[in-house]
Amino acid sequence: MVKTKQEKMMLWMTVFMGMLAAIAPLSTDMYLPGLPAMMADFAVSPSMIQLTLTASMAGMAASQIISGPVSDKKGRRRPLFLGMAIFSLSSLACILSHTIYWLLLFRFIQGFSGGAGIVIARAIARDLCRGTALTKLFSMLMLVNGLAPILAPVIGGQILRFSSWRGIFWLLVSIGIVLAVCAWLMPETLPQKRRLVSNAAGGLKQFASLFGDRYFMGHCIMQCFAFAAFFAYISGSSFVFQNVYHVSPQAFSLIFGLNGIGLMISGAVTGRLTGRIADWRMLRVVLWVALIGSGLLLLGFLAGLPVYAIITILFFTVATLASMSTTSFSLAMQAQGKQAGSASALIGFFSMISGAVMAPVVGIAGSYTAIPMGLVMVFGEAGALLSFYFLIYPAHTHSQDVQDMIQ
Repeated sequence: MVKTKQEKMMLWMTVFMGMLAAIAPLSTDMYLPGLPAMMADFAVSPSMIQLTLTASMAGMAASQIISGPVSDKKGRRRPLFLGMAIFSLSSLACILSHTIYWLLLFRFIQGFSGGAGIVIARAIARDLCRGTALTKLFSMLMLVNGLAPILAPVIGGQILRFSSWRGIFWLLVSIGIVLAVCAWLMPETLPQKRRLVSNAAGGLKQFASLFGDRYFMGHCIMQCFAFAAFFAYISGSSFVFQNVYHVSPQAFSLIFGLNGIGLMISGAVTGRLTGRIADWRMLRVVLWVALIGSGLLLLGFLAGLPVYAIITILFFTVATLASMSTTSFSLAMQAQGKQAGSASALIGFFSMISGAVMAPVVGIAGSYTAIPMGLVMVFGEAGALLSFYFLIYPAHTHSQDVQDMIQ
């Protein structure tokens, strides 16, 4: 079947939005195999080297609070181009860093600039679709985005065969340049007539109205807890597998990539089930699976289960994130039309800031124990489930109220 020009453009935009949404895993997952080597290179503790993750995620969180409202006012294209250009330059600055403190500074700037891509990609999705179509589009983004955690650590592990960790950042420089060019060429998805005309005080009022929305904030808080668990896995897994289970950087990258396949499968299944099963019902199921999986993982660490059992449990636990973020984002954004950028920014802020806080916590007991990672994951998944039942679930017991809210 011959695709129309509009269908081709939509396909191109979907791939581009997926690449933008993949900034976070590209910035974190690709250099994870090199964390132990970086710790030795800079002669610092595990918690200190994990602060490079914290710096990046804190930058992403702060950026989304700013770039979301800016994109609602100025459009999506120009802020996106500027963000990707700075992302490329800050990645270059990371390569030139010779102390851990300079690296932390430039990782923050790298995260700050990359955050624009994450939040604006979500806002573009809301510009183009709503309702069931938005959920399906976001599930497609998760499929494209799912390639990043599969390929990134594998690529990073292979780069480490012939280069240092700085070689990984050279690739990030190139990716930033490509995304900047694409942003310059993309069509504007937010016409002038749909933009918010407001000053800084008006932007604060947008956030104030969102903070007053119990249902929307329920999704923000729930994602805050869920991503705390996910980033505990992100920051701790390289040390757990390489130092506790004694796998090589290349073997770790394959394990990490396997969990990325789980994310892709979860996103694909969510897209297939959308329209057949209510989004909130899918959300409830995956939150229970995540909590049970994280509990089993902690028990596995305490019992000293073999690495294959740990890999199996992690596969199903980590995979839930794709379905959770897809359904939660779609439900949270239904009523956020003109302030889609601000709403997307707030969701992104809550997810990223929790990861920034939890990343160094995982390494606080040293690099030769898996227990802190397991504890943080259980804490995060339990908090996510409680947030769902107290803040989100009550609205869905009155389906007409939800329909009125969306309208």
